[in-house]
Amino acid sequence: MANTQRLLLVASPLMRHAPAFDRAAALAKAKGMALHILAFDYLEGLASAGLVNEQALAVMREGYVKQHRQWLETQAVPMRRTGLTVTTEVVWVQHALDEILIHLREQPFAMLIKALEHESWWMRAMFTPLDVQLLRECRVPLHFVRKANHALPRTILAAVDLSAPEDQYEGFNEHIISEALKLALQCNGQVELLYVHDIGAMYQDADGYGERSFFYDSSLTRTLHEAQRKAFQDLAERNGIDAEHCHLRMGDPAKVLAVFAENHDIDVVVMGRYHHRGIGGFIGSTAERVLYKLPSSALVISPEHFQG
Repeated sequence: MANTQRLLLVASPLMRHAPAFDRAAALAKAKGMALHILAFDYLEGLASAGLVNEQALAVMREGYVKQHRQWLETQAVPMRRTGLTVTTEVVWVQHALDEILIHLREQPFAMLIKALEHESWWMRAMFTPLDVQLLRECRVPLHFVRKANHALPRTILAAVDLSAPEDQYEGFNEHIISEALKLALQCNGQVELLYVHDIGAMYQDADGYGERSFFYDSSLTRTLHEAQRKAFQDLAERNGIDAEHCHLRMGDPAKVLAVFAENHDIDVVVMGRYHHRGIGGFIGSTAERVLYKLPSSALVISPEHFQG
């Protein structure tokens, strides 16, 4: 039976070929899925040109969209020659996020793929970029492509979170590992498993915080570390990850994750959008903090998608 799901590639409005095109085509081929390439156009000056009548404005807008559509088709031609089914679409719309979410609701897309747009920290502080909006709103697996040294990823890192298990989404870590293993099988890649636990944050949740000093209570530190090591080992064993591919680190998760990805030539980091229930579980989540720090691409899984 043919796979009816498709991959959705959201292309830049700048009409430039990015590594995300190569990654999307390679993944579609590996997964046996069709690929739909979607681009958005909206020029503020053209959309609100007060000196141009409506008919002339419509002609100018259609000409711009037509040019973009033709450019997308030139990108699709070599993909089709490899046997892929590729469709293209250009939409004139001011708010791209709304249109993307409509597409995702109305059609069975298995994954959204997009080039990560580089934004300065102060721009991100003043405006919410589309990438961050998607990270917060997208329910299907979201693949941000920063670079693609290999069209198909070869080294895939599953980043799990074992902290505060009482408010975790049950089975979510296993789902992240499963998605990483499935991707590795399709791409003939290798999965590495990483857990970074912030021992300081965990200590604050332990009984008696405020009565004892973290820096001098080595007994509690060892107890917490051993409990996390055991939980991580059990998680790896349940999911068939060999010990040599398991990595337990201490520190700030976002910083350690970025350094680990750089040092181990990771192609894709598979991580959860957030792991814990409640609004506090998402605000300042590792996924959002690490997105612009990672030297590699990221595949972000939503708990809502995991729960169906």
